[in-house]
Amino acid sequence: MIDTSLIYLSLAEAAQLVAKREVSPVDLTEACIARAEALDGKLNAYLTMTFDTARKQAQVAADDIAAGRYRGPLHGIPFAIKDLYETAGVRTTAGSQLREHFVPQEDARTVELLKQAGIVLLGKLNLHEWAMGGTNVNEYYPTPHNPWDLERVTGGSSGGSGAALAAGYCYGSLGTDTRGSIRIPAALCGITGIKPTWGRVSIRGIIPLNWSLDHSGPMARTAEDCAIILNAIAGYDERDPTTADLPVPDYAASLEPLRLDGVRVGVPRNCFLDAGVVEPLMVEAVNAARRTLASLGAEVTDVDFPQGVEFSASSAFFAEASSYHEQQFKEHPEMYGKTIQERMRSNSGITGVAYVRDRWKQLEVKQGVRNLMRDIDLLLTPTSPILPPKIAEVDTSIPGATLLGRNTSPFNIAGIPTISIPAGFSAEGLPIGVQLSGRWWEEGLVLRAAHAFQQVTDWHKRRPPVG
Repeated sequence: MIDTSLIYLSLAEAAQLVAKREVSPVDLTEACIARAEALDGKLNAYLTMTFDTARKQAQVAADDIAAGRYRGPLHGIPFAIKDLYETAGVRTTAGSQLREHFVPQEDARTVELLKQAGIVLLGKLNLHEWAMGGTNVNEYYPTPHNPWDLERVTGGSSGGSGAALAAGYCYGSLGTDTRGSIRIPAALCGITGIKPTWGRVSIRGIIPLNWSLDHSGPMARTAEDCAIILNAIAGYDERDPTTADLPVPDYAASLEPLRLDGVRVGVPRNCFLDAGVVEPLMVEAVNAARRTLASLGAEVTDVDFPQGVEFSASSAFFAEASSYHEQQFKEHPEMYGKTIQERMRSNSGITGVAYVRDRWKQLEVKQGVRNLMRDIDLLLTPTSPILPPKIAEVDTSIPGATLLGRNTSPFNIAGIPTISIPAGFSAEGLPIGVQLSGRWWEEGLVLRAAHAFQQVTDWHKRRPPVG
């Protein structure tokens, strides 16, 4: 039997119960396992289940806590992690046929830190092949289905994480975000996900898509949950040249106060709201969120976002994305999906001149965002310009054929912290997300604003009809 009183606790709520010894990690783990066993035939959120090992980890955690060896709010909390993160002794496929049987010997740095914090690892979650897509419609592994409508995509590339959290399989996950791969599935599946500042969290041990844009970050049900996870994984990694050696604040302690008096929020109507491709429902959600933030004391004004959003589909991005795959694609092209094969072959013709030109465009966009944010603290935008498409209507023959990453990719270029939070539903019951973006290294304010928003709204508390 599935204990429905447990599976939809927030991570923070579950942690409090564990700390008080009112609920055992074993109870949480069994509830999550039962939920996945009942539903994953419909959702395809998992690629690898490690339930037997998880049960043992949960019992060890319960024994340690009973003996007074409590490690903190992640101790004994069931997690499932995107299958782009290397996990010692557990296969890491990257959603690729080529890696179907690859078992790493070492954990990714973030996985190592979560294990030190005491998590229970339930398994590895589905993703778009090699993280190269925003739909999570796959050619080799099963395509995950959105718990809010099984005919629709979860978004990607961290689609398994979005589906698992929405359906009650786990309390936290790690996603990766190069053009929106945390925030797109967060929006489409009705959960919360944050891309921290580039360099805040180690990407060592994560199979790369694009080193200069890849971000690692938490996915959970609430901003408070994301803050707890980010506390565990943020910080300098001497083995990762992308990380910054800067102090890391206590993000969970940064959630107060709940008022936003004096916080300046800019709403860029150009690019994100007035571009024609954005569905009216998304505009309505942003306008409603704007009113909510103002009611919390924020000073909300319209601003102009710097031009150059189209950079996300640039030569520089695709050339860098192909660099990791060059040799293995030459040796085993048949092990790549047809869409990825097409992308790899087209990328081989990108010249150094085109690459350098587009890298310069990236710097121009970044400087434009820097200039904009001298006068504001946060940006408010829709996460996705569209509702989740139907799986059957996604044209897998065209790489990047959907608009799902259009609103998210500018913040990867800028490298600034950005969170997606639930902010409404369509008439058909499909989730809508909005983004809050802050200045470099100011994840604390981004999380505080999102947390304050979630204290006066209930979008994040709604549950999908699946099951």
